[in-house]
Amino acid sequence: MKIIDRYIIKKYLSTFIFTVAIFCVVIIIFDISEKIDDFNKYKAPMSKVFLQYYALGSLPFFINMLTPLFNFIAVIFFTSKMADQTEIVPILSGGMSFNRMLRPYLICSGLICAMTLVSNIYVIPFTNKVKVNFENVYVKPNKVEGTSTSTHMQIDSNTYVYMGSFDYKAKVGYNFSLEKFDGDKMIEKMMAERITWDSTKNKWSIASFTTRHIDGLAERMESGDQRDTTLDMRPQDFEVYENIFTTMSQEELETRISKEEIRGTGMMNDLLLEKYKRIINPFSAFILTVIGVALSSKKVRGGIGLSLGIGIGLSCIYIVLERFSSMFSIKGGLDPLISVLIPNVIFLFISFYLLKKAPK
Repeated sequence: MKIIDRYIIKKYLSTFIFTVAIFCVVIIIFDISEKIDDFNKYKAPMSKVFLQYYALGSLPFFINMLTPLFNFIAVIFFTSKMADQTEIVPILSGGMSFNRMLRPYLICSGLICAMTLVSNIYVIPFTNKVKVNFENVYVKPNKVEGTSTSTHMQIDSNTYVYMGSFDYKAKVGYNFSLEKFDGDKMIEKMMAERITWDSTKNKWSIASFTTRHIDGLAERMESGDQRDTTLDMRPQDFEVYENIFTTMSQEELETRISKEEIRGTGMMNDLLLEKYKRIINPFSAFILTVIGVALSSKKVRGGIGLSLGIGIGLSCIYIVLERFSSMFSIKGGLDPLISVLIPNVIFLFISFYLLKKAPK
């Protein structure tokens, strides 16, 4: 590897690490100032605040979410500094093409992309679980919805379930009904006042039930005080607190998606959005790196400040686009894959345009 490549890689990685460290300090300061009243109100131990909430929860979440943008700002910062010190002109005039100069940048962005992808799949779901569990106790316990209402669910090709309400904390459902079909004909309908999850037996205990068996014109009624039964649903299927899908491992997410295809509880867009974000968003590191190099490789009168200002502005636009497209998917029915691709595709075209206009 050429000396220039090693020099750029060294500058790239050191500036990226420095940028992440600076932003981590800023994030912690702002987050503490925002949540300090909640910590005091709910008597959060300081050891848990810093070790559990920040070290194991919030910081990994924010770093992973903003890594492409940290990368973008780092690239603009050190590349514009190289341009300001007239280091890029001799590189290009020495015979190295602009596209060739991009190679060490793409190597580093590839490392960052791989790191983010692995974190999304194997690390962040665990740290998000730590973060969400802490917030549900010490930050916003009163905002956690412990009860879901009017839940319809298909648990297999012939069985449908309705729950009037479900108390997740008590693991108890009310106004329960279960319908079984043979084709388009109902063959059984059970109604019960209450259904409770028995964690020791891994079964549901149905109380005060009435079952109607239908065989053509013949019908038979059955009732009882209690019955234990096995159904392909768990209390976790009724969890309703915020960001629940971000705490699922990739295996849990895939399992939930496959079940949702049958059940149709209305959560499919949220599940697919989380899945596609984990896989696609890390590749934005390549796009933002190219944009950063193209923007900052030319020496301008405004110096580093102008390039950095443009970079931060583009970062804000990227975040806004990502948030808007996600909301359109969740609330407006936009396909989750298209939603995740929109900001990346837009910025891909911007990268092509800026690369064409970059000094050669």
